[in-house]
Amino acid sequence: MAERVVIFANGVLPAPERARRLLQPEDVRIGADGGTRYLLEWELRPHEVVGDLDSLPETAVEALRRDGVPVHRYPRDKDETDLELALRHALRYQPSSIRILAASGLRLDQTVANLALLTVPWLEGVDVRLDDGVEEAFFVRREGVIQGEIGDTVSLIPWGAPAEGVRTEGLRWSLEDETLYPGATRGVSNELVSPTASVRIRSGLLLVVHRRLPD
Repeated sequence: MAERVVIFANGVLPAPERARRLLQPEDVRIGADGGTRYLLEWELRPHEVVGDLDSLPETAVEALRRDGVPVHRYPRDKDETDLELALRHALRYQPSSIRILAASGLRLDQTVANLALLTVPWLEGVDVRLDDGVEEAFFVRREGVIQGEIGDTVSLIPWGAPAEGVRTEGLRWSLEDETLYPGATRGVSNELVSPTASVRIRSGLLLVVHRRLPD
């Protein structure tokens, strides 16, 4: 078992040093194919590497194997993305939380698909968030906590259906047992007024995007 697993996806990190500060020594680190490059650049040993490995040089793959790192190679023609495979491997550690770094980038389809992955039923009960050091994104099924600095931007976006019974604490514009509707932008660009804020909903699915202030 592990308290937290960090998955390195093959996307873009707009502020690599801010992303690196998110890491903790006890994290289990999984490289999802080309995302392994961040671990190698930061001289951090992955606990596993997962994917079809079409984005990772074969020399790097062999060096990892020689170093005793378990490498799980999947066929290139497969039904899952490398990130989905990495998430399934992460669950084997029975973590209470998972952080996914570099899950957004230059391809909108991949970014949207990575967000949608967080809604799958088999991740329910695990605190799973995309994070790049600048922004974090996660879904609230019942309740969620945001930790940051006063003035950080927080957007609440209903996913696929209305989010009902929305209650917030620690945000500039509070919601009290209200409904947010898809296609409406009422929940966009709220602000933290406390280092810790909470969001609770009665039904639906709510995407939370937390953008941190610049250093």
